[in-house]
Amino acid sequence: MSYAAAIDHLNTLIPELFTTPGHQRRKFTLREIGLLCSALDDPQRRFPSVLIAGTNGKGSTAATLASIAHAAGLRVGLYTSPHLDRVNERIRLGLPNSPDGLAEIPDDDFARIYFRVHDVAQSLVKQGQIPTIPSYFELLTAIAFTYFAEQRIDLAVLEVGMGGRLDATNIVEPIVSVITDIALDHQEWLGSTIAEIAHEKAGILRPNGLLVTLPQHPQANQAIGEVATELAVRGVSAVAFMPPFGTAPNQPYSMESLSEQILVDSPLHGAHQHRNLALAIATAVELAKQGFPITLNAIQQGIHNTCWPGRLERITLPGHPQYILDVAHNPAGAWALRSALSADNYAPARQTLIFACLRDKPLGEMTQILFPLFDHVVLAPIHSARATTLDALMAAAEATGTQAHASSTVPEALAIARSLTPADPDATPGRIVVSGSVYLVGELRHVLFQEAGTIQS
Repeated sequence: MSYAAAIDHLNTLIPELFTTPGHQRRKFTLREIGLLCSALDDPQRRFPSVLIAGTNGKGSTAATLASIAHAAGLRVGLYTSPHLDRVNERIRLGLPNSPDGLAEIPDDDFARIYFRVHDVAQSLVKQGQIPTIPSYFELLTAIAFTYFAEQRIDLAVLEVGMGGRLDATNIVEPIVSVITDIALDHQEWLGSTIAEIAHEKAGILRPNGLLVTLPQHPQANQAIGEVATELAVRGVSAVAFMPPFGTAPNQPYSMESLSEQILVDSPLHGAHQHRNLALAIATAVELAKQGFPITLNAIQQGIHNTCWPGRLERITLPGHPQYILDVAHNPAGAWALRSALSADNYAPARQTLIFACLRDKPLGEMTQILFPLFDHVVLAPIHSARATTLDALMAAAEATGTQAHASSTVPEALAIARSLTPADPDATPGRIVVSGSVYLVGELRHVLFQEAGTIQS
């Protein structure tokens, strides 16, 4: 079967969070993914894993850690979600001495493994072992595990999809668990308080295991601490790997790691990335203590070579405004974006936001945080069953007093934003910021690539 057929087949599955009337709310358990992987000969047991949970920053932390492992010469697998453009982005492989970094799973491998996994799942349904075909995310997780096992990787770096305790990735036995910053998100599924959400994230901990984290919200600290104490987990604080006080965002800095000084020079923008970098470095150091060949140079080079698009990503095209793409999709992410824009020395003549979000996000809070920063806001539709309607977006914009413009497609949103944000060659060009949804950032980024062919970022 072809790759196109695999993608079409995968896209027919009901997403985990699809809860419109007429569709039964999904009940999350580890039973289905466990039985599926068991029928596939438990590929997740054939490599060591680092499991990373959190609300914000887990993808950046995972990408940085995987880049460090790659720089150390390890065969490393990276599994993240969601994707920006192609589903293959979620499953990446870094081979020793490969100059191209971590490469997406090839189309042929994806299709071959997809239909194998789906056929096994279908057999389990026919046998009555599971009630229905596993979900979109569960199938992708099984594909990733199978691909990594086939490739005989040395280490998997796995980003939890949502929560932790009942996430499909949590069937691995991690050698290190990492918890990034926790905030209110997916409350319908994870709980209405920071403490409840943190307890779900702490579900990735194991008895006598190892946890790398940073101090954060007091409720999160307490919930994580209670679970860690109950399980006799050894906790490692990444505070020692934070930059010196007063270090400016996006500036290289020196710090000590593995008893030597390294230069931390990351392409990821924003002060919030300091925390993600610290977590990645602390985890790399713990892996080195466990015998992985991670050196000072590997940490330094891995950080420098990290590729994680759509996170305060700057795109420059001749004769255009400056573009900044950021997948901030909850209030904590919106505050991080606002802080980064406010701290930026760039002073655009005019600043326009292209925005969309999912309906299960706190729209009013996000718009109050972001919209007042901009001269204009262009509201865009996104291809998701969970998308907020344009009417709801317009109402939220009106509540902030911001001048908003509706569009019917993402290319139209981009055209409107360009008309409102001229790139004056005799002055500082304007700036267009794209945020609010991973779906929006991914589609608009694809449009820019199609238009320009090549992009300098």
